[in-house]
Amino acid sequence: MNEAKCCLFIGNSRWHWAIKTQSKWDFIHTISHAKENTALKKGLCKWAAVGPIPNDLELDPRKQIRLKDIPLLKVPEWLGIDRALGGWGAFQQAKAKGIHSKGLLVADAGTVLSLTRITSNGEFAGGQLVAGLKLQRLAMAQNTQNLKYPEANYLPTKIFPFSTDEAILRGSFQSLAGTLVEAQKVDQLPIWLCGGDSETLFQNLKKELNIVHSPNIVLEALIKINS
Repeated sequence: MNEAKCCLFIGNSRWHWAIKTQSKWDFIHTISHAKENTALKKGLCKWAAVGPIPNDLELDPRKQIRLKDIPLLKVPEWLGIDRALGGWGAFQQAKAKGIHSKGLLVADAGTVLSLTRITSNGEFAGGQLVAGLKLQRLAMAQNTQNLKYPEANYLPTKIFPFSTDEAILRGSFQSLAGTLVEAQKVDQLPIWLCGGDSETLFQNLKKELNIVHSPNIVLEALIKINS
């Protein structure tokens, strides 16, 4: 592991690693600041962060990828680097497939569901932010007297479940699904879907939407930047 070449993206709730052994990249997602992963610093070739960086973690600033390093056009200085990386990475994939002529949407289903619009010229063109699944459930549990954070994590089959836990699980999912359905209805653009909750969304929306599941697109873009 000490000989591995790796890239690190520090998210809001998890750390995301791209580790190359020989000619293959593997993608690993861990809890933030997992002690066992600090050993990979010696093989770290690039890193970026949108989440907090622990004070006791020494990362080489010369290897940091910043917003200015990402060749996405018309990027405002306040844009999160995860959205910029995802937007640029998705545009490169769409361009390679020849399906970028009308632009695209990038949906990163993480702590926050970020929806980013990219034009056919590879320009940032706005977006939406929605609380992610866990954040919605936490908000309900922390700000109401009788709702509890559901111990289970699955998608109930019924649209209108009977139990409170299942109502929370289904309702939080429907809010994200509805955001994506409405966005594509308005813009008629393909959606590139990534992030920790992307698998659940993809499996339930792939028959309804023009959607591409590329769960590690942020890391894949990080790998390609300045390479």
